Amino acid sequence: MSENTPVHRTRNIGFIAHIDAGKTTVTERVLYFAGRIYKIGGVDEGTTTMDWMVQEKERGITITSAATTLSWGDCTINVIDTPGHVDFTAEVERSLRVLDGGVVIFDAVAGVEPQSETVWRQADKYDVPRICFVNKMDRVGADYLRTIDSMVHRLGANPVAIQIPIGSEDSFRGVVDLIEEKSYVFSDDKAGTFNEGPVPEELIGEFRDHRDAMVEKIAETDEGLIIKYLEDQEISKEEIKSALRRATLEYRLVPVLCGTALRSKGIQPLLDAVCSYLPSPADVQAVSGKDYRTGEEVTREPRDDAPLAAIAFKTVSDPFIGRLVYIRVYSGRCETGSTVFNPTTGRRERLGRLVRMHADRREEVSGVGAGDIAAAVGLRGTATGDTICDEREAVVLETITFPEPVVSVAIEPKAKADQDKLDDAIAKLTDEDPTFKTLYDNETGQTIISGMGELHLEILTDRMRREYRVEGNIGRPRVAFRETIRGTARAEGRLVRQTGGHGQYGHVWIEIEPLEKGAGVVFKSAIRGGAIPQEFIRPVEDGVREALNTGPLSGYPIVDVKVVLVDGSYHEVDSSAMAFQIAGSMAAKAAVSRAGVILLEPVMRLEVVTPGGFLGDVLGDLGRRRANIRNIEGLRDIQSVRALVPLGESFGYAGSLRSLTQGRANYTMEFASYEAAPESTLAA
Repeated sequence: MSENTPVHRTRNIGFIAHIDAGKTTVTERVLYFAGRIYKIGGVDEGTTTMDWMVQEKERGITITSAATTLSWGDCTINVIDTPGHVDFTAEVERSLRVLDGGVVIFDAVAGVEPQSETVWRQADKYDVPRICFVNKMDRVGADYLRTIDSMVHRLGANPVAIQIPIGSEDSFRGVVDLIEEKSYVFSDDKAGTFNEGPVPEELIGEFRDHRDAMVEKIAETDEGLIIKYLEDQEISKEEIKSALRRATLEYRLVPVLCGTALRSKGIQPLLDAVCSYLPSPADVQAVSGKDYRTGEEVTREPRDDAPLAAIAFKTVSDPFIGRLVYIRVYSGRCETGSTVFNPTTGRRERLGRLVRMHADRREEVSGVGAGDIAAAVGLRGTATGDTICDEREAVVLETITFPEPVVSVAIEPKAKADQDKLDDAIAKLTDEDPTFKTLYDNETGQTIISGMGELHLEILTDRMRREYRVEGNIGRPRVAFRETIRGTARAEGRLVRQTGGHGQYGHVWIEIEPLEKGAGVVFKSAIRGGAIPQEFIRPVEDGVREALNTGPLSGYPIVDVKVVLVDGSYHEVDSSAMAFQIAGSMAAKAAVSRAGVILLEPVMRLEVVTPGGFLGDVLGDLGRRRANIRNIEGLRDIQSVRALVPLGESFGYAGSLRSLTQGRANYTMEFASYEAAPESTLAA
């Protein structure tokens, strides 16, 4: 693979979707038809290239995002296959942060599913242009047009079909390209061979209707084309493609294709669409950041001759070569053996080696340029979200934010001698996974580990056992509650201590008020006239935040509050940063007590898909779990129930649902928000 691909011929894409929509199967076929692998693996057999972890092979799901690079036509495509399970949403988050385009995969039977909505919102957050691939067109109940319709109603998207299927369910055999006005009929031998021909006679009428609708939709996004369309002038295929590419890059349209990856149908046209309609690094807005020295906003153009600017988006502990740091280069070049600067830590680091990743395999390269994705060896002090750059023109790029964990368990080694091994395993896993948090409980002598869900923690503890040889006793899952305030309050914090020599003096007044959900903790200084010197403002904030880490009800962090420093006084000799930090902490604790505190519990967004005959039992069980039923939809004999359910009531739900429905129902769950918990929860 050429290391000198022009930036406009590079594509950085990710496959994103709900669990079981077929991302890894699509990726496997993409690698095969691009000549990157020579044998197709299967998810069920645990032989796919991108699902390389033992846990992925055993469970048949993607747990960690895996990267690879391939060539198609004259394009070099960097591909990231992301997980679909909500517990591993951080992998999607950090992948979308560094990708230029996305391929969203939908199940032709299920349509838009809950995690489809989540990844769509994440792509919106990072302004990632995308195309859609409706997979599993050969399954019973597959409906291409219904899936497109669900994109409109559930995602608020503006999809435009650029293909229509030839046949459906077990008779699906190919696609009609509405732009090229051709048909592609695939063989049934899974080899992906196809015959190119005219539109089948029986589809002529349907083809004309869909092509007219497509041309009209594309023309609406282009002033020149809409005039041609209204005047009934001929619009060329090149004009349609060019306008569709512009509309896709501007997030105005989402091209939709279809196929069945398991039977190797429709993959080559999908790769053509990736090259034709998804952006190169040169097509997206130049990355912006803050100048390391002045704090002013600066941009970095995607050129090899520009100053180096790259972001670390993933770290992995490789058993053979040590710590690997995945980087996305936005501008400039990284060369093996060069020295780079990390403005986050203020340290220089040496790039020992650079490798292109092919899942868990490595291919050494001498350097990577603007727009590339690679992994570096030797960046010991660089963590996920850090910038690496040219020290002479240092820039700090926007870091990556991750959701807070919602489930905790206690873990302790079975043998005291294993405590150091446990600490080492936790340190390495925490470095890899930003949503994995730990703390040590001095009262019980236990280590508390927190993650995004039961499956997340189960995988992590399994990795400790297999990879790090640590056997541990695991406690029951615990909910990560939060606390917040009911009203507003004003309080004083005053520290006056006089001993021999210098004393300690710090005096502050603060006001505290509740904020909307998800706002976190906001601190603001309203000091005027020098009542408190500027150098003591930050210590006051540190004291306030430290106090809010432990709420008065149950010791959980206080969130969704605004604290304003309004007044105070200082002593020219006795005042110090420590004194004001303590005063800020005292004031925050007093203000919280006066404002009134309530407990918040994490509430999950739940969707259950069940045969209609079990609907009553499912609803009854949800009622016992304090669920708030939001919507019930039916399609044939299948009922879909959407509800909000407290996380604490959801533990063990998989087993209950299985027994209630004879194993015929399934569910998905993701974090929604923190809501006020009933008093009975506090008593428990």
